[in-house]
Amino acid sequence: MSLAQAALIAVLFSVGTFLVLHRSLTRIILGIGLLGNGVNLLILTSGSVPGDAPILGEGATDLTDPVPQALVLTAIVIGLAIVAFLLSMAYRSWTIDGNDVVEDDLSDRRIAAQPDVDEDFGEET
Repeated sequence: MSLAQAALIAVLFSVGTFLVLHRSLTRIILGIGLLGNGVNLLILTSGSVPGDAPILGEGATDLTDPVPQALVLTAIVIGLAIVAFLLSMAYRSWTIDGNDVVEDDLSDRRIAAQPDVDEDFGEET
């Protein structure tokens, strides 16, 4: 793996993680797409060294492993399906509320308002 490939994978992971941590559904969807692309590049670069196609009947000695390429093709299809599903959920949220911001549940707010109790000692922290 070259330095440029490693830097590109690091940028995809860092920007994807940054976008997923926002409350806007649009940014979350873009972040998931970037994380998926980063994983695909990581699998391809760490999978095998470049070589000839492993076709039967040819006398090539320097063959490449086709499994990482098959995994990435499958991951692309699954990632596209997930992004399409999330886009439909974001559109549904936009038509109901008029915004795409993820809000806290009432139960989340109640749990956050409760004082933390250390179960071992029975003391509030």
